[in-house]
Amino acid sequence: MKTSPSNLQKTLENGKFAVTAECGPPRGANVKVVRQKAELLKGVVDAVNVTDNQTAIVRMSSIAASAHLVQMGLEPVMQMVVRDRNRIALQSDILGAWSLGIKNILCLSGDHQTFGSQPDAMNVFDIDSMNLLRMVKNMRDNGKDMSGFELNEAPQMFIGAAANPFADPFEYRVIRLAKKIEAGADFIQTQCIYNMKRFKEWIRLSREEGLTEKVYILAGVTPLKSAGMAKFMNNRVAGMDVPEDVIKRMEGVPKEKAVAEGLKICLETIAELREIKGISGVHIMAIEWEEKVAEIVKAAGLQK
Repeated sequence: MKTSPSNLQKTLENGKFAVTAECGPPRGANVKVVRQKAELLKGVVDAVNVTDNQTAIVRMSSIAASAHLVQMGLEPVMQMVVRDRNRIALQSDILGAWSLGIKNILCLSGDHQTFGSQPDAMNVFDIDSMNLLRMVKNMRDNGKDMSGFELNEAPQMFIGAAANPFADPFEYRVIRLAKKIEAGADFIQTQCIYNMKRFKEWIRLSREEGLTEKVYILAGVTPLKSAGMAKFMNNRVAGMDVPEDVIKRMEGVPKEKAVAEGLKICLETIAELREIKGISGVHIMAIEWEEKVAEIVKAAGLQK
């Protein structure tokens, strides 16, 4: 059965600059939290990422939270990690998600449980994120599960993956992007960008390999709230690269003006990204700060 493509897919295929945001499910079963966040994003962005037990902390499932967004008229990008499920559960959840009207998926490894609130939990990692991409693509394009069993309806997911241009070794970043595209990624969302020089080099190399013609790249941005946040992200968050000049800029303003300065940096980043060939949109990760997304989108001239 053929269904219409997701709104995110149509936006990107039509050459429009896409905007996605993020909604982290609550540490509990209260759906009001999801709905309150969703109301702040409704009509503001093309799609909303729903995280899957991010930072390895138990939260409402990404499938359930995504289904709530669908009911509210928003389009979710359901994140799915391989940390917690074997291949049987992954395929089952993909089928279930599709049946609930969830059309976009972001395939991830997931933060290791030792970084979360239950470090003694047993991980799964039956397959890795690359094979998860292949799995979803096979289910969609061939209508079969991993055992070769024919599905009575194939989940026509728009498939996404993550990329971190700032991880080491840098030389491997473009090779890994190529592998994810080959595995099945239709779109890519990147780690949040502060080191524009390194990001531009990654995009340049990706263009040279013809990769930006094969996948839609949504560049990640996160507004800073303080100099302390900038330092924490640079020193304590794996794969993050916050240059010293950005940290000094945040330190150079009074505390009461730090939020405004962080938003200004975010808007400058978006403006610069819009001028880069090969960038198809931005992914705004306003961590537990959803109320600022509409302000950022409006100020950046990206209203829907």
